[in-house]
Amino acid sequence: MPHLQPLTERPITERASRLAAESAKAPEINVSLLSGGFDKPYLFGLATALANKGVSLDVLGNSYVDSPEMHTTPRLKFLSLYWEPLKQMGAAGKMAEVLRFYAQIIKYAAAGSPKIFHLLWNNKFPFFDRTLLTLYYKALGKKIVFTAHNVNAGKRDGNDSAINRLGLRVQYKLCDHIFVHTEKMKQELLSDFGVPAHRVTVIPFGINNSVPDTDLTPAEARRRLGLKDEERTILFFGGVRPYKGLEYLVDAFNQLPSGNYKLLIAGEAKKGTEDYMGNIQKAIAKAGTGANIIQKLEYVPDEDAELYFKASDVCVLPYTLVFQSGVLFLSYSFGVPVIATDVGSLSEDIIPGETGWLCRPLDAADLARAIREYFDSNLYKTLDRRRQEIRDYANRQHSWEVVAEMTTQVYSDLLA
Repeated sequence: MPHLQPLTERPITERASRLAAESAKAPEINVSLLSGGFDKPYLFGLATALANKGVSLDVLGNSYVDSPEMHTTPRLKFLSLYWEPLKQMGAAGKMAEVLRFYAQIIKYAAAGSPKIFHLLWNNKFPFFDRTLLTLYYKALGKKIVFTAHNVNAGKRDGNDSAINRLGLRVQYKLCDHIFVHTEKMKQELLSDFGVPAHRVTVIPFGINNSVPDTDLTPAEARRRLGLKDEERTILFFGGVRPYKGLEYLVDAFNQLPSGNYKLLIAGEAKKGTEDYMGNIQKAIAKAGTGANIIQKLEYVPDEDAELYFKASDVCVLPYTLVFQSGVLFLSYSFGVPVIATDVGSLSEDIIPGETGWLCRPLDAADLARAIREYFDSNLYKTLDRRRQEIRDYANRQHSWEVVAEMTTQVYSDLLA
């Protein structure tokens, strides 16, 4: 009598065989990931997560975004094509570097590179990149995917123009698919630039996993920065730009009652903001609070970021106009609560009293109120215990695995 396969095993076996056959038929996904030569945290998180999903990647970058993982992760090939923004060189040398990049990228695109080009950021000449360079990619038969971290940065920075909007409109029209990080950003794409809804996908902003997190303790971090354990430390972190509202934080800090408050400013001021920074320094001098403000106005490398976050009790984002912020999720990754202005979609990721506090934008008095309330709250009083809860919340809401899953699905749909 022939052996009969048990009925309970047969469906499982048949299903496994069917899935294996479907997997074998599925085309391999090959993608060129164009970094723009900066924003290492986002590139690192996305590239490694996509590779772990089985996507084969050409990652185009430079030494600024390079890391050991870019050379040891299976299915990931790192190509150093971009100019080196941190090199010390004259204007002529910088221009030569930029032109060298454009020559290389044009040659690379034509030489049988992957069919999908995923642009994370535009390059040195935005209007050229958005129009002629994107048209060139399309002429070569590339599927263009673009991550719009800012739908219109010109509007945010106060330097919007007709030529800026024209370049954006052309690029958005040429893109086969666009990723944004919030529903508000999607609605702006639809209303301001006429992008069809089916070509836009909202994905989480992945939590920063490229910054080292060592066994450095908060107590040791404070000691290195000359902070006492009892001092209530407020952190402003990241590049200083007018839209980030540092002047409102300084004004709010000057309104706090005298006592154990310290303000820690860590980040490089953008070129061209000399007058802006000068006015902030005048406000500090006039209020006489300079002794309680630690200023590290310089570029902060990834390996130093944990020092500032671990030394702080709260991170403040006093932004005047923004959709989302990577600093928010970087702060969460170290278990540090965030006080932020209610602009863009920041309120979607802050649970008042649990992960941080909200206040009105362009209002130093309300920001001062929020800071006082935070330091009087149970969240601050139990912060040592709550740090892990904040980390867990961020990892659930902004997992790179989720981002990679959604991104891979878009790639598959485009290839189909």
